[in-house]
Amino acid sequence: MKAFSQLLEKLYYEPATSAKERLLLDYFATTPDPDRGFAVAIIGGSLSLPNFKRGMVLDLIRARVDPQLLAMSHDYVGELSETVAHLWPTPAIPPNDPELPPLHEVVAGLRHTPKARLPDYVAGLLDRMTSPERWALLKIGAGALRIGVSARLLKQVLAKYGNQPIERIETLWHGVDPPYEALFAWLERRAEAPVVHERLTFTPVMLAHPLEEKDYGLIVPETYVAEWKYDGIRVQCVKSAIGRALFTRTGDDISGSFPDALEHLNFHAVLDGELLVQRGIELGSFNDLQQRLGRKSPSGKLMADYPATMTVYDVLMLEGEDVRPLPYESRRELLQGALHKYQPVGISLSPQIPWHEFSQLEEARASVDNLSVIEGLMLKRRDSAYVAGRPTGPWYKWKINPKLVDAVLMYAQRGSGRRSSFYSDFTFGLWRDGELLPIGKAYFGFTDAELVELDKWVRHHTLKTFGPVREVRKELVFEVAFDAVHRSTRHKSGYALRFPRISRIRWDKPASEADHLTALERLMG
Repeated sequence: MKAFSQLLEKLYYEPATSAKERLLLDYFATTPDPDRGFAVAIIGGSLSLPNFKRGMVLDLIRARVDPQLLAMSHDYVGELSETVAHLWPTPAIPPNDPELPPLHEVVAGLRHTPKARLPDYVAGLLDRMTSPERWALLKIGAGALRIGVSARLLKQVLAKYGNQPIERIETLWHGVDPPYEALFAWLERRAEAPVVHERLTFTPVMLAHPLEEKDYGLIVPETYVAEWKYDGIRVQCVKSAIGRALFTRTGDDISGSFPDALEHLNFHAVLDGELLVQRGIELGSFNDLQQRLGRKSPSGKLMADYPATMTVYDVLMLEGEDVRPLPYESRRELLQGALHKYQPVGISLSPQIPWHEFSQLEEARASVDNLSVIEGLMLKRRDSAYVAGRPTGPWYKWKINPKLVDAVLMYAQRGSGRRSSFYSDFTFGLWRDGELLPIGKAYFGFTDAELVELDKWVRHHTLKTFGPVREVRKELVFEVAFDAVHRSTRHKSGYALRFPRISRIRWDKPASEADHLTALERLMG
């Protein structure tokens, strides 16, 4: 446990991805099973501890700390685990056994200690820990690590550790369970690869490059076909004799969130497509899809109001046969034939766009309006095999140009990981009748040097503080780029932006000259 807490602390404060990789590689090489496997599960978010509740942690700290001090500290820090880690009092009488158990024993204790006795078990561990160790323990239980290590990065490190392609790791990922001893045995050449054919597994996806002006000459109708690019969630839907599963493009299993989408696939296949929701006879916007995102157990009413549907554009496996090596046009014929044969309700084939001249593609792209579920075009080589990763040439994506407004900074919040010391999450708004109303939030689009300047500006222009959030003087203007705008009852302004990011910092522009909400109305067409 001590070594794992030290790893988390180093990862939290280390800004460079390459340095994070080295820390993980060293930990895997020097840490025995099963501790390193449980570390992978914790960092990757695949360890379940259903009895560890936030309320239990609150009860423990409230019994030991003055409530006003707790409230003030929590308000300032803005995060419960860190607050408790610092406030937890050192016992007057040291524990009989000050040594911490190894990570796998802690995980076993959190898993198997009866629910009624779990608070005493957790308190006993906290009494024996330093502040960083307490933070690590509480984060294990809460399952909310923000240390700048994504599941994708973790898989890349494992691939590097075993000198294996990342696609091989992704293929095995959902077929093995914590603490991954069989996976590490294979990576260290001590055993064959884990057998996963009896599990529903993810197949690494093929990705596209953005189309740039220098590539326009390559796009000719004899070589490329065109499809619409849908503004949904890229998914992989799997059905075999074992069962069904729905994965995101990064391999996260979202089957529980969209059971209605899974029910649609009525033949054995692995399909690549876009997850959307139906709104009457039309496909819903991304704003509609957001009503379903993040709901691990959606209600029947929610699924009835926003039924899931899929627009599919490729097939990877069909009736047990791997068809990825076939040319794109052959795969599409197989997919079209299967959909015609089985008539799955709620699954449709992505239509192709007829074209003979490049200008027709430009016109099609320009015709996309803001309220459409379309966000651009996909261009695919007719002869391209389905190759995992992002090969250059076979597929291009040509998104519509972003929309822009000048908005005023209203609030700033401290970031996480390497940005935990900076105010890096910014809420901005537009004018209406002399009042600023928030329209969105962004935390990227600026350089590290600009972040330092923004942080300094926030600290010198603060009006009020709310824990980790500061309200600032309404004086700084951002040029905000976004892909689409939708009406939304969840925001006071009545609007929500799709994929907002800071395009420019308008140090020179007076806040009074920033845009009004009518600008969003015009952009909606």
